[in-house]
Amino acid sequence: MSMRLRIVLLTVVLLAAALGAGGYVWNVRQSQAETLAEAPAVPQGGDPAAVRTQPHLVFRNTALGQEYGRVALVPLSAPDGPRTFTPASCERVYATRDDAICLSAKRGLVTTYQARLLDAAWAPARDLPLTGIPSRARLSGDGTLAATTTFVFGDSYANPGQFSTRTVVSRTGGEVVGDIEKFKLVVDGKVITAVDKNLWGVTFAGADRFYATAASGGKTWLVEGSLSARTVTALRGDVECPSLSPDGTRLAFKKHGDLPPGRWRLAVYDLRSGTETVLAETRSVDDQVEWLDDRTVVYGLPRETAGTGSSDVWRVPADGTGTPQTLVRDAWSPAVIR
Repeated sequence: MSMRLRIVLLTVVLLAAALGAGGYVWNVRQSQAETLAEAPAVPQGGDPAAVRTQPHLVFRNTALGQEYGRVALVPLSAPDGPRTFTPASCERVYATRDDAICLSAKRGLVTTYQARLLDAAWAPARDLPLTGIPSRARLSGDGTLAATTTFVFGDSYANPGQFSTRTVVSRTGGEVVGDIEKFKLVVDGKVITAVDKNLWGVTFAGADRFYATAASGGKTWLVEGSLSARTVTALRGDVECPSLSPDGTRLAFKKHGDLPPGRWRLAVYDLRSGTETVLAETRSVDDQVEWLDDRTVVYGLPRETAGTGSSDVWRVPADGTGTPQTLVRDAWSPAVIR
């Protein structure tokens, strides 16, 4: 076969592949558009600015329809009532009274991801560094610090076919504080320098201090960190995705214990007494929970119905009593603004 014929055949194959891929994407988008068009309308509220003047919940809407993926708000006094939609669409969202952080995806032949700070009008204010697939996002209470966690494929220390994490803390004014994986990790008085070290799931405890999860050698730890000292120190084992209570005395988290791989139970750790309390939610929760108040935690759970891509936000008492209850249907990634 001549070189020219080979080039022609290769061109034909590549063109056919491109057309096939383009046709597939068009068919998927057409199918999604038809599904969204047939979905029942979600009751809608009023002006986001008006809702923001009162205690409210911010979340990602997962009700099928034209508003799927949009950031929505509901008053805490009526979480199951009409939801007010913002202009923002996010995979993961977190908010304070004045600002929000949005991790979003732009899907096509190649999916790309973006982290943005949103202003009080829910418009993009500033881009933040983001590498990988969005997983977690947090803002400090005063809105001056932001943390993003992503899954990154292909790090040199990741096992074949597995992801590692990348957690970056930035000041919302634009300065990057750093990748906390590069901070010094101290466990039982020893510095961990293993290449498989990962850190994720930040919850801020002030302008300098934070809690997070560290992992290495198949173990996870709750760590307390200092941004200025660039150090994280292990406090206890088997803690993932901590979330600090409003009064600053407890951490809600997910723990693996002796459960099968990929399953977790929710628990609360008292920083003063060292007491751990396992919560009444017995289903596996793969989320960084949020505190509704000092007595209750909220979290997202995928809908158990087969074939659905929706999820709901649930609540459960933080003292181990009671039973889980649905707070907001068709919702994900909750943030409570008091």
